[in-house]
Amino acid sequence: MANSLKHDAIQRHAVTGGLFALLAAVGFSAKAILVKLAYADHVDAITLLALRMTFSVPAFLGVALWVNNNKQHAALNRRDWFAVLALGLTGYYLASYLDFLGLQYISAGLERLILFLYPTMVVVLTAWLSRLPIKPREKFALILSYAGIALVFVHDVGMRENGVLNGALLVFGSALAYAIYLIGANHSIARIGATRFTAYAMTVASAASIVQFAITHPLNGLILSERVYYLGLAMAVFSTVLPAFLLSAAMCRIGAGKTALIGAIGPVSTIYLAWAFLGEGVSLTQITGSVLVLAGVLAISIKRSRR
Repeated sequence: MANSLKHDAIQRHAVTGGLFALLAAVGFSAKAILVKLAYADHVDAITLLALRMTFSVPAFLGVALWVNNNKQHAALNRRDWFAVLALGLTGYYLASYLDFLGLQYISAGLERLILFLYPTMVVVLTAWLSRLPIKPREKFALILSYAGIALVFVHDVGMRENGVLNGALLVFGSALAYAIYLIGANHSIARIGATRFTAYAMTVASAASIVQFAITHPLNGLILSERVYYLGLAMAVFSTVLPAFLLSAAMCRIGAGKTALIGAIGPVSTIYLAWAFLGEGVSLTQITGSVLVLAGVLAISIKRSRR
């Protein structure tokens, strides 16, 4: 009887973990759709990012205060605060800003696939920093991933007139910034704790986004349509705060490998949502490229999580 109850509890844990991972992947994927919809109202990237962060920061501040009151955590030293500041600016502010800029020029589907490349960038950067060779299997996965991106890029060039290369490079820079953040954050997360570190780093990124808007825009730049405000709020709640905590909960329940596997639904979800809400076309070339990217990234992500 006890074993049966334990088995049922484990199964429920696995089911909820899988559901959390799925919801997180779809939530993150929906961000590109919401950004594209907001751009239809002629809002710029700086304003839209500031709205997203303004609506998000109360939640992360609340979590930061709640975790900080937990006396089990060690106090942060000067080095810890520097890491939070530097990595928050790199991994959340810079990565988000470049991503928002890139979405002005490329499709939501291509944007999500390029962002999905960040595990491959972690492999290359880690090999370069440690001066170790990349293993043959990882090289093959890299070739698959970037061949897939090349196919989807060709598809976008054929569908759009100008700016696809600039947009792709901006989003690639966003993925690279996030990969650098992941490499640099390992030690800090281990010392500070994942929840506390994420809350602090997101607060830093939110402050940077708001300051950037204040410096570059007049106060009447906040006179926007209700639609843009609703989209900004939806972006903050459903594509920033909730997915961040759902992803953490999923990893606790089912592990990083299974979470990565379920997370592969993200680019597929973006392509479908872009077709449904933005009217973006889907071709055989795009599907083939997407499959290559997913296969390559998953091969790297799952192997590294097992290791």
